[in-house]
Amino acid sequence: NYFDGKLSPQGKMPWIEYNHKKVSGTEFIIDFLEEKLGVNLNKHLGPHERAVSRAVTKMVEEHFYWTLAYCQWVENLHETQKMVSLFGPFSDLLKWILCHLTKGIVKREMYGHGIGRFSEEEMYTLMEKDMRTLAGLLGDKKYIMGPNVSTVDATVFGHLAQAMWTLPGTRPERLIKGELINLAMYCERIRRKFWPEWHHDDDNTLYESEESSEASKTYSPLQDFSFYSRTETFDEEGNSISQTPDTDYTGHSLFDSDVDMDDYRDHDQCK
Repeated sequence: NYFDGKLSPQGKMPWIEYNHKKVSGTEFIIDFLEEKLGVNLNKHLGPHERAVSRAVTKMVEEHFYWTLAYCQWVENLHETQKMVSLFGPFSDLLKWILCHLTKGIVKREMYGHGIGRFSEEEMYTLMEKDMRTLAGLLGDKKYIMGPNVSTVDATVFGHLAQAMWTLPGTRPERLIKGELINLAMYCERIRRKFWPEWHHDDDNTLYESEESSEASKTYSPLQDFSFYSRTETFDEEGNSISQTPDTDYTGHSLFDSDVDMDDYRDHDQCK
């Protein structure tokens, strides 16, 4: 794996080179790998579900993406600059130049797209509508399309993860860790399943209580999204399930591992 910042021949990211064949664009990459490796995350979806999955994917990639880009590279540029990894005697200056060049490119491309012609408040209104749509689609399901992961989850997680972990103090972060807590639980669930080694030590985020008035808001600590989990284990003697009380303020678990649930089903079948 090489992550040197080079763009594809079309000047895009992401792109891959597999056995000397270059493929760019997320959708084409997925199609290519499915054909080459015989893997299909959507094989459990019916025609209607596949159509919904594609529609959600395009909403995220072609609309929600730009509002996140604005938040990351325009409004929150100072914080973004701190996250850029460059080393050397002129690293601070280079980071400043890189970030401000990127800001200019993002603003120009957003204007060409059309969404950049709206005011900042209007763009955040569009962002919030997209996030509420995703929260409504997810509901209390494990993944967007149900109990099994599919390619739409890769897209949705890839975008929501920015709001979850790279946009401190911004509106999307406050929304995902506040009112739309099911999206935060969804992100944490995917992070734990596919990146168990990925930990954060600074998840001290607070969420606002829904009962609080605008005049006097009370804050409660949000569960540690790095290490909090729900564990289901079988008692060796009684075969009963013991659970740690790791739930958010709504009473939902922050993490339901596929492995845990599969083990539980296997155990049930054995009985």
